[in-house]
Amino acid sequence: MSLPYLKKAVAEDDRETLIRYVRLHLGDGDDAAGSKEIDKAWVEALKPLLELPETDRGFIESTLAERDHATLCHLFFYLHLYLVRHSGEWIHDGPF
Repeated sequence: MSLPYLKKAVAEDDRETLIRYVRLHLGDGDDAAGSKEIDKAWVEALKPLLELPETDRGFIESTLAERDHATLCHLFFYLHLYLVRHSGEWIHDGPF
């Protein structure tokens, strides 16, 4: 999928095309594998929070308040990949 194709999907609010791109990208070309990758990250994010640990909410709040949207989007993808790696089921080449 080309950048112009994705930009057109954004302009047309075509979320299905954008979600499919993310699934294909995360699944190394396999839509179902990409969906599984997304699920892995959500499960890994949930597991430690079930213990109700103290967390540094100030850090989170200040990061959200002080950083630009694009940087936060990059952070989101890095956190996603961190959580997938943490699951122990890393299907990709390389560390990220």
